[in-house]
Amino acid sequence: MTTVGSGSVVLPERDRAAQPAIDEAVDLLRGRTVAVLTGAGVSTDSGIPDYRGEGAPVRTPMTFQQFLADADYRRRYWAGSHLGWRTFSTTEPNVGHRMLAELEQAGVVNGIATQNVDGLHLRAGSRRVVDLHGSMDQVRCLECGQVYARGGIAERIERENPWLDDPGAVELAPDGDVEVTDISRFVPPVCSVCGGVLKPDIVFFGEFVPTEKFAEAAALVRSADALLIAGSSLVVNSGIRLLEQALRRRLPVVILNRGVTKGDGRATIKIDAGTSETLTALRDRLV
Repeated sequence: MTTVGSGSVVLPERDRAAQPAIDEAVDLLRGRTVAVLTGAGVSTDSGIPDYRGEGAPVRTPMTFQQFLADADYRRRYWAGSHLGWRTFSTTEPNVGHRMLAELEQAGVVNGIATQNVDGLHLRAGSRRVVDLHGSMDQVRCLECGQVYARGGIAERIERENPWLDDPGAVELAPDGDVEVTDISRFVPPVCSVCGGVLKPDIVFFGEFVPTEKFAEAAALVRSADALLIAGSSLVVNSGIRLLEQALRRRLPVVILNRGVTKGDGRATIKIDAGTSETLTALRDRLV
């Protein structure tokens, strides 16, 4: 173990080499207004696995086109998503989420654009959060646009599928899904207003980030003096676009991620370490 900064933060042994980069990041960010972009790596300490991080299983998520085209795909998605939701909805914010909230409260961070759909930043106390890929706690009708709370939809699914037993410790994915093979009897929820197809209000693979959402995230970068990217491999286009916007404005960019990202060669500083411990170190030394 090694102590960082004031001595209140201890990095794991595997992150010892990151201490010089953390020191550089503190010097770089001190006195600046920082916009933050987060990915799945920020939520791993809450028990939600990363799509692409170290040890992540290879997955082939359902695309939006598949969901729209085939009722069996929709049954499969909703059956797995419902079981995953039971676990997903009980996860709690971790230290990293709370540190970002405290950095915002202290005026260091001007807001968070997140690629995550777990809602943990808001639950941790962050106030200005842009959910680039939507949020699992809402469901939207693709026909009439009616929006539902996910909890109410979950109650309907259980009522209409009394045979569907919770398997207990499910294998949870970053989008709140689990794998379910027997879906022939599953009755998916439909819109109670128009009978249309319901879909969690998240961006599926094959969909675009809503224009207004990206505009909100871009506004955070425009009003900041630096960009901190935490827990994202930057494989998804929305993250790369925000990085490019920061670079066009000649903002310093700090990337915090365990492992390689697509932006490492363009970052001012790369910190290869865990997000919770490193964000704690940044909070202690910037506030």
